[in-house]
Amino acid sequence: MYLVTGGAGFIGSNLVAALCARGEEVLVVDRLRAGDTGREKWRNLAHHGIAGLLPPDRLWDWLADSPRPKAILHLGAVSDTTVTDGDLVAESNLSMTLRLFSWCAENEVPLIYASSGATYGGGDQGFDDDASPEALAALRPLNLYGWSKHATDRRIADLLARGRKAPPQWAGLKFFNVYGPNEFHKGRMASVVLHKFRQINAGNPATLFRSDRKGIADGEQLRDFVHVDDCVAVMLWLLDHPQVSGLFNVGTGTARSFLDLTRAIYTALGKEPDIAFVDMPVDLEGKYQYYTQARMDRLRAAGFTGTATGLEEGVARYVQRFLTQPDPYV
Repeated sequence: MYLVTGGAGFIGSNLVAALCARGEEVLVVDRLRAGDTGREKWRNLAHHGIAGLLPPDRLWDWLADSPRPKAILHLGAVSDTTVTDGDLVAESNLSMTLRLFSWCAENEVPLIYASSGATYGGGDQGFDDDASPEALAALRPLNLYGWSKHATDRRIADLLARGRKAPPQWAGLKFFNVYGPNEFHKGRMASVVLHKFRQINAGNPATLFRSDRKGIADGEQLRDFVHVDDCVAVMLWLLDHPQVSGLFNVGTGTARSFLDLTRAIYTALGKEPDIAFVDMPVDLEGKYQYYTQARMDRLRAAGFTGTATGLEEGVARYVQRFLTQPDPYV
């Protein structure tokens, strides 16, 4: 069976749904703690017949006593970009991934793990998923979360450069700004699409952050917004192509503005835009990416031929097939 850590989370549960649709057995490693969002996390899994739910603190015992999984897809992490508990983030995002990398190498099990576009920081060094130690050393993440993912990528690159044993297949995926269904539990860290939809649906204007950078107008901050279906497609392709390993960006390759995104939500709802601008929260000052755009040529060169979902199409799909439906889960 496949083992998916963070499998009850946002990207993880969409991957679990896709694997179950293929007829695969999937063991989910996660916790279903009640949150403060009014949405219960178990609902992300409710439509699918999983092989079981394993608490993260029992993972290593399970791996020691059970048959080897077909692959481990490690998506579990502390993903709050404003978190300040460095010990918690280091243990969950850095140490856990490196331990899994070592276990998978020793036990000949493929490993796919989640990195992040946050590793690029402000983008001063571009968005090239060059996995060499030298290229990675030049990146400067803006927050603790981005650093934890970056430190993981750097350590794996260092292990490979030192000739250490690697899993038979390994892939680190630098997910950019992902949106789509099954993110209700994420609270503040949910996608801009969900937050703006809720504002609009409540009869309020959609609010966007003012720009505090010269030459960038309010709402014209740019991000590479990628639909979660595209992220799942990359992971499934990697599982189908075990000869491919590496560190890869997962985005669309096209930067779009927050204004574009918000207007797409209004269009999907059949409403005229009503957008207001607000000051950026203090805890995001100096940690906010004004521009991201994934370079996708390395993944293409590896053989991936999937077509990225356009912003307007992806937003319309999310809004009309999920957010406006009585049952909004995959």
